Amino acid sequence: MKTKASIRLFNKVPVRARWDDQTSSWWYAATDLISAFVESNNARVYWNTTKKRNPELVAFCRQLKLTAEDGKRYNTDCLNEKGVRELVFVLPVKRQKPILDWIRGMADPIDEQSKRKAYELYENSILDDVEVGTIKGLKQIHGYLFEGLYDFAGKVRDKNISKGGFTFANCTFFNEIFTDIESMPDSTEDEILDKYVEMNIVHPFMEGNGRATRVWLDMLLKERIGKCVDWQMIDKRDYLNAMELSPLDSTKIKELISNALTEKIDDREIFIKGIDYSYYYEEIED
Repeated sequence: MKTKASIRLFNKVPVRARWDDQTSSWWYAATDLISAFVESNNARVYWNTTKKRNPELVAFCRQLKLTAEDGKRYNTDCLNEKGVRELVFVLPVKRQKPILDWIRGMADPIDEQSKRKAYELYENSILDDVEVGTIKGLKQIHGYLFEGLYDFAGKVRDKNISKGGFTFANCTFFNEIFTDIESMPDSTEDEILDKYVEMNIVHPFMEGNGRATRVWLDMLLKERIGKCVDWQMIDKRDYLNAMELSPLDSTKIKELISNALTEKIDDREIFIKGIDYSYYYEEIED
């Protein structure tokens, strides 16, 4: 499985991050944090000096390989979330609250706040009241995930959109398209995946289609055949490449999902890690 990496921004300054499966946490490049939080001509020297003066930081620091500006990967000092908090309090930072808000995800509400809402779908049994396999059910999921974050949460788009040179379904014909999709058979694995591919081609929302539709797919699989997707089994690049190809040939995406199906439909860990991976698919990759 390929390394999961991400780019986080603080006041438009990029901070590299890498996911560690053993600790189930993100680790952030220490020198990038210095560059983002303080004014320094040499973030590396500043970080090394700070580390020596505050040895307690070492407990929250480890070296992980991250890609540098030259395109090569180097061992890089990284801090986990607790380490970032400790760093903030030893720096001469006047505006600590914005930084702490950023750490909590408040500076990126679309991803972090929506992800917390996604966790609640399981924790609060919200999915029990969602229609399975219908556009209404998909709108219910999207509405919950993005309520308060998008003004169009739970509402199908009224504009045409495209991505990577591919134009999604024309919104003028949504009523007919939704009727056709809902009439598709969905009693077998193959039929369900066909339905999922068609809904992705429609891309009914302005944003958040992938995250909402993957939850919608899991509900459909669980209800019809007693299975769900263990999303952590599907590599990000493989998934995105297969989805890009799916309007012309759905073989690859159906193969990836089929190989990742599990009968652990009531396993909390499967669901939570599935949400993490689902949201990771939408992140910028290092």
